[in-house]
Amino acid sequence: MATGLDRVAGLGMSLLGVLIFVYYTLWVIFLPFLEPGHVLHKAFLPRAYAVIIPIAAGVVLLGLIGVFIAVVLLKSKKSEKKSN
Repeated sequence: MATGLDRVAGLGMSLLGVLIFVYYTLWVIFLPFLEPGHVLHKAFLPRAYAVIIPIAAGVVLLGLIGVFIAVVLLKSKKSEKKSN
């Protein structure tokens, strides 16, 4: 069973994900249709970052996955040597 703290943490992460999705959607899909001098342009980074940020996040994520797999494989090899 989930505790109250687990539910609050899950709700917080869900809300953060929704906020990021809405911000990115507005930034990439709707902002190009507004005039360059519109007040909403002040709330968003330049459009080049709309490509750079997801690519950088993907590289970091793949790197972390690779490190995790390497650590698991090294630990499994050590445990095999100890059992032999």
